[in-house]
Amino acid sequence: MRFSGMRVLAEGLRGNRGWRPHWRRPDPKPAYDMVIIGGGGHGLSTAYYLAKNHGVTDIAVLEKGYLGGGNVGRNTTIVRANYILPGNSEFYSHSLRLWEGLEDDLNFNVMHSQRGLINLFHSDGQRDAFVRRGNAMLAQGDDAILLGRDDLREILPYLDYDQGRFPIYGGLYHKRGGTARHDAVAWGYARGADRQGVDLIENCEVTGIRIEGGKVMGVSTTRGEIAARKVGIVAAGRSGQVAALAGLRLPIESHVLQAFVTEGLKPAIDHVISFGMGHFYISQSDKGGLVFGGDLDFYASYAARGNLPMAEHVMEAGMTLMPMIGRAKVLRSWGGIMDMTPDGSPIIDHMPVEGLYLDAGWCYGGFKAVPASGWCMAHLMATDVPHPVARRFRLDRFATGHLLDEEGTGSQHNLH
Repeated sequence: MRFSGMRVLAEGLRGNRGWRPHWRRPDPKPAYDMVIIGGGGHGLSTAYYLAKNHGVTDIAVLEKGYLGGGNVGRNTTIVRANYILPGNSEFYSHSLRLWEGLEDDLNFNVMHSQRGLINLFHSDGQRDAFVRRGNAMLAQGDDAILLGRDDLREILPYLDYDQGRFPIYGGLYHKRGGTARHDAVAWGYARGADRQGVDLIENCEVTGIRIEGGKVMGVSTTRGEIAARKVGIVAAGRSGQVAALAGLRLPIESHVLQAFVTEGLKPAIDHVISFGMGHFYISQSDKGGLVFGGDLDFYASYAARGNLPMAEHVMEAGMTLMPMIGRAKVLRSWGGIMDMTPDGSPIIDHMPVEGLYLDAGWCYGGFKAVPASGWCMAHLMATDVPHPVARRFRLDRFATGHLLDEEGTGSQHNLH
């Protein structure tokens, strides 16, 4: 089933009775060539690119709940490629290029909107840091424009430029940045993987990873035993728990990151805006709601909900940046479980068990990384060779000291 304007028109004229489910709901088979643990954006994109790029279709994606019910449906939908360090820079640049062709590739509207991302700076030191970052982005082949205070006023007239504590000096404008519809990304990849023969198994929790002689043999689940030659752990904030089933301990802590959305409003915010001094970021959804978030809750937790002190902290940052936000009513909030590494950068690598692979540690970068994460994890699982743009995301870097400290805050979980 392919989508097209003519198909949508025809179905509308006949009461939409011709649509079929986007994916099958098969029972798990006793054995697969590969099993992917985790039915979120990264797991689904891995399955899709394994089938599309490498011709591997004997795959099961195992999800303990429903597809897309984890972090891919619990984020602020931001897509960007404004990283500075080698390793992260080329990876997210690759991901952005995949985003730009994703709707054509999947034949599915993921509502990718390149409305532009503006990172504000509030001091001379921050300006210097963003000049360096912008030059790194340009050297990578991405876009970056440094905006002065007057330039910024023309684009974002509603900000409080003259507040005493954090006056706005200017911003770094990343025009190709923007947003996408988080649920649609999961649905598009699920539909694409299913069309190529991948089995998507929902309500199937992995309870054990079977290992014999240092080699993975399969998994135990609430829906029976499943044999597999290769197993990929793509479980986001639950990565540490799943790895423990194989007797392995990861350099990851899980923290909650809250997000909020207001009532629907008339169009007011045309871009994604990031507040440099308050770790506050905001955009406006296609339905009119202001979508925003801030810092982690800063304590380890597997609870997909937040707490009131951090909610207050985020609201204060929003009010500091744009006082007009105070008149909007918050409709709901939610929490995603963030898998935080010591250096704030991800892991895509083999694990010490033969046939076991890990895609984890995405910190704040998980949603924007979905296409490239799946592309690179699929390459690794199919060829046993790291993809060139993900070659620095090694698991052993925490032992060797080859860290990717993007934020320059040191190798300590709670600082990232």
